[in-house]
Amino acid sequence: MNGPHLHRLANGFTIVADPMDSVGTLAVSLHVDCGARHEEARTNGLAHLFEHMVFKGAGGRNARQISEAVENVGGYLNAFTSRDQTAFQARLLAEHLDLGVELIADLVRKPHFDAGDLAREKDVVLQELGEARDLPDDIINDHFHSTAWPGQAFGRPILGEEASIATISVDDLQGWTRKHYRPEAMVLAAAGKIDVGQLVELADARFGDMEHAPRPVPQPAAYAGGSFVERRRLESAHILFGYEGVSYFDADYYPLMLFSQAAGEGSSSRLFQSVREDRGLAYSIGSSVSAWRDTGMLTVYLATARKEAQFATDLSRDLMREAAAGFTEQELARAKAQIRATILMTLESVQGRADRMGFQTLAHGRPLATETIMARIDACTLEQVRAVGTRLLERPETLATVGPALKAAA
Repeated sequence: MNGPHLHRLANGFTIVADPMDSVGTLAVSLHVDCGARHEEARTNGLAHLFEHMVFKGAGGRNARQISEAVENVGGYLNAFTSRDQTAFQARLLAEHLDLGVELIADLVRKPHFDAGDLAREKDVVLQELGEARDLPDDIINDHFHSTAWPGQAFGRPILGEEASIATISVDDLQGWTRKHYRPEAMVLAAAGKIDVGQLVELADARFGDMEHAPRPVPQPAAYAGGSFVERRRLESAHILFGYEGVSYFDADYYPLMLFSQAAGEGSSSRLFQSVREDRGLAYSIGSSVSAWRDTGMLTVYLATARKEAQFATDLSRDLMREAAAGFTEQELARAKAQIRATILMTLESVQGRADRMGFQTLAHGRPLATETIMARIDACTLEQVRAVGTRLLERPETLATVGPALKAAA
């Protein structure tokens, strides 16, 4: 059988595999349906701190032994936390699939959670938070989210805040594990030179005894919009403006991707050509689309000279509106080619394949066939792309600025 294999254990734990005989390596990743949006305000940053803490010791190994176990065989471990999910990744030579599954299972099922390690790791996370705040093009995303989705879990920063990080205890970490690391909320995805039967057996041995429990449901995201400015004495101005987009379940998801691609992604886009190439107003500019279960966003980021900030921002708004009104068949064809190429290039990486399958299976209950995605992209019409751009740009704007204050959209 070609393509991904899907298997569910009796307790609801899901395994998805994509064998690739032409390679000599593999990637295995565990995707968990919990992230920053599942946190309470008091423990903002808990999901990310949990991801850090499991590497301090798990399954009888300390931090050094975890690192040595994977690096002694030429592999590596990694992890990331987002608003919707947490993922743990192992990249290994083909003969070490069992080690990859073992290490990932130990991280999430047998973490040590030592109080001394927690105190030290909080300092590391605070350093990470400080670094993010030092980088305007990084912290501006937190400002945007907290303004667009105010007073709710979805809008709070993934890294947390100093006050919330300080309150997190070992009991909080253990409670987070019990509440969110449930078999129905987990997908083990593997791609590369793997034996599917072996993968299922390994997963059953490591995760099959977990007790059935429903997924916790996070607070729905309620978009508001608005403006935020962090005044800094910088030579440049960093601006992020945008609008509520669509979820990845929405029929307009693919038309919106195509609209953003042509309007502001890549050096051939309208934003890049007009703002940077023709006028030299910004050294960095581009649009992007993000999507989650119940919301999304269409954003434009630009970094420009302070004296040009208002004009460059207003021009970028105008260009987005012009793109929605005057999107052409040529732009549509180019955007489709760019997105198709991005998808296929991702599939040439075993890690890209594993992560893609894990995310899709968490979201949709199964991996989506590449042919299905390509067909949906190809089916998008000029009228659909124009319509979604026009509709979203009429929604309330969110504007976040690091540097000078700017006027909101008229």
